[in-house]
Amino acid sequence: MLAYSLAQGSTLTPLIEETIGNVFDAAVEKWPDREAVVSRHEGKRYSYRALQVEVNRLASALLNLGLLAGDRIGIWSHNNVAWLLMQLATAKAGIILVNINPAYRVSELEYALNKSGCKALVTMRRYKSSDHLDMLLQITPELKGRFGSASTPARLPDFRHVIWIDSSAQEADNPLDGCTGVQRFSRLLATGHAEDERLVHLSRSIQAVDPINIQFTSGTTGLPKGATLTHRNIVNNGFFVGERMKLTHEDRLCIPVPLYHCFGMVMGNLACLTHGSTIVYPNDGFDALTVLETVQEERCTALHGVPTMFAAELDHPRFDEFDLSTLRTGVMAGAPCPVALMKRVVEKMHLREITIGYGMTETSPASCQSTIDTPLDKRVSTVGTVHDHLEVKIVDAVTGETVLAGVSGEICTRGYAVMRGYWDDEVKTHEAIDKDGWMHTGDLGTISADAYVNVVGRIKDLVIRGGENISPFEIEEFLCRHPLIRSAQVVGVPDSRYGEELCACIVISPGNELSENDVRDFCKGNIAHYKIPKYVKVVEGYPMTVTGKVRKFQLREDMKRLLNLSDE
Repeated sequence: MLAYSLAQGSTLTPLIEETIGNVFDAAVEKWPDREAVVSRHEGKRYSYRALQVEVNRLASALLNLGLLAGDRIGIWSHNNVAWLLMQLATAKAGIILVNINPAYRVSELEYALNKSGCKALVTMRRYKSSDHLDMLLQITPELKGRFGSASTPARLPDFRHVIWIDSSAQEADNPLDGCTGVQRFSRLLATGHAEDERLVHLSRSIQAVDPINIQFTSGTTGLPKGATLTHRNIVNNGFFVGERMKLTHEDRLCIPVPLYHCFGMVMGNLACLTHGSTIVYPNDGFDALTVLETVQEERCTALHGVPTMFAAELDHPRFDEFDLSTLRTGVMAGAPCPVALMKRVVEKMHLREITIGYGMTETSPASCQSTIDTPLDKRVSTVGTVHDHLEVKIVDAVTGETVLAGVSGEICTRGYAVMRGYWDDEVKTHEAIDKDGWMHTGDLGTISADAYVNVVGRIKDLVIRGGENISPFEIEEFLCRHPLIRSAQVVGVPDSRYGEELCACIVISPGNELSENDVRDFCKGNIAHYKIPKYVKVVEGYPMTVTGKVRKFQLREDMKRLLNLSDE
């Protein structure tokens, strides 16, 4: 039993001290004929051996562009096979893959490409109403001229190549076909050779501790920071996530979460590839119906998602039509999971062995996770225990001292999973990682005496009402116990008397009504009076990130406007 809030993961299973490319090649030799990936929306399937051939061809083609180990190449796309090929091919070539959020627009794209010094970009042609090539043209009008090694775009001085991901639906209407420095992904792939001897030499020179991935974190304030991750960071994290799920080569994991985020590319792709499992992409972006269809048609045994995704699947009007009985496990992460939702997932989706995960991009991402046999009461009330080869402690946010077990404070993580640092930003790196190697997460949590970790909110999300520190998550969890409330988000809004007051934004079950007084009556006598929201608003949904996290900062601003409140 723990006296202080300091927990260490097991070290019985050794860390993988190999590059992603070498780990993938070893998996191919072990499971050559097993299906490696199925992309339902593209109608594509590859065995491990067939995927290896395409990966090697692409790695060779990237080297043919003149890209060298250590160079950066961006990928600006939703989920598809090209994304997976890029993840593995760049790892084999030693080229650092820069994940660019598909929701980024012109200024954000320009910032990410310049901050990381990208020499090339692989992009979707378009997604829904977003024309990616048109946005790129706004930054680099030189694309329509003699663009490439002989010329430099004024606003992107390091930039040399654009590759757009073509498909049968997008073969035509590309204004840049034929332009120097711009080509289709399929044509680039055709220039590579699967037996390129350069890849053999690179496999011997690339080190597991070399950086291989940059992911821009999405903060509510300030410019995004590029978390720089190594082979060792993410291949081990993917492996140990899969171990907690007890993945085998018989499993088929449905991945509706975005690949540009660690959840998809590490906890999804790398968890599968380190266990010989099958990666299944239901669609390019999240759609509840296609997830349900895919799980049934592909007989998936595992499913990933953030809580809002699972809620959307459960609440889909056609949910009862689908046979989900093959499901066994998966990961729910990215945001706190209400107890009521977790119970529905276990009971109605057959996910009796689903795990809960917690972490952040800067820790590759998972630092805690439940196991398939974690008792249900622990699974619905905690984020499990500390991952193998990692340490987690809870510190007093003011003094920095480790607190007693069960006492709330800031969650800190140390071990192999902590990022190398923020790209080209030593100041921010030292602010986040202290001299002893602890990553300060900014999350509030506790560690119980029996070593279970619980996340209770963000330090920045705390609402301070009349001197009382209030965790919104605690109130959100309580509100979700109401039979008509499907989800709840609580934010602090300005108040002239108390400084801040609580505003609860709730989504209710379709076809029902719930008044503000009904909600307050539900709270009275069950939670402290100062935790009862002064404002209650029924909403249809919340402003979200692409990964399904609620943008609390934006929600707070929306409520301030709606309630005609000011910070002054």
